[in-house]
Amino acid sequence: MEIAAARVASIHYTLTGDDGRIIDQSSESRPLRYFHGAGNIIPGLEKALAGKQAGDALQVDVRPEEAYGVRNEGMVQVLPREAFKGVDKVEPGMQFEASSERGPLLVTVVEVAGDTVRIDGNHPLAGQTLHFDVRVLDVRESTEEEKQSGRAAQD
Repeated sequence: MEIAAARVASIHYTLTGDDGRIIDQSSESRPLRYFHGAGNIIPGLEKALAGKQAGDALQVDVRPEEAYGVRNEGMVQVLPREAFKGVDKVEPGMQFEASSERGPLLVTVVEVAGDTVRIDGNHPLAGQTLHFDVRVLDVRESTEEEKQSGRAAQD
C-alpha cells in the first residue's frame, strides 16, 4: 500500500543540518506515525513520502520554503525587561507564547542585556535546509476517527 492522502504512515527518520549534526530522530521503539495529507509534517517531507510504501528508504533534502520558512528578521524584536512581568529570571533559550496579528506565536529569548530582552519569533529551524534519512515502516488505511480529526491515533 502506498502513502497517499488520508492514509496513516509510520516512519523512522533522522534529521540532520547542513553540518551533518543530528537535530532530531525518531526512537527505534517509537516511530513517527502521521496522517498523510493533513499538514501534520513539513510540506517538503510529506511530498517526498507520497507514493512510498513499507520497506522504502529515502534521503530527502527539504529547502526552507518547504520546511519552516525562510528567516524573517522582522520577527526579531527587542523588548523592555518589564514586558516579562512575573518572570523572575529571563534567560536565552526560554520560550514564551506571544500574541501576534496572526494569533499565538512562540518566541524564543535570544539575548538579555541590561533592561532589554531580544526575542525571535522565527521557528528555530527557519532558514535551514533540512536533511532527512527516512525508512517507511508501515502504511495503512485510516480509521473514521482519524479521518475526522486529521491526525493518526497514537499508542
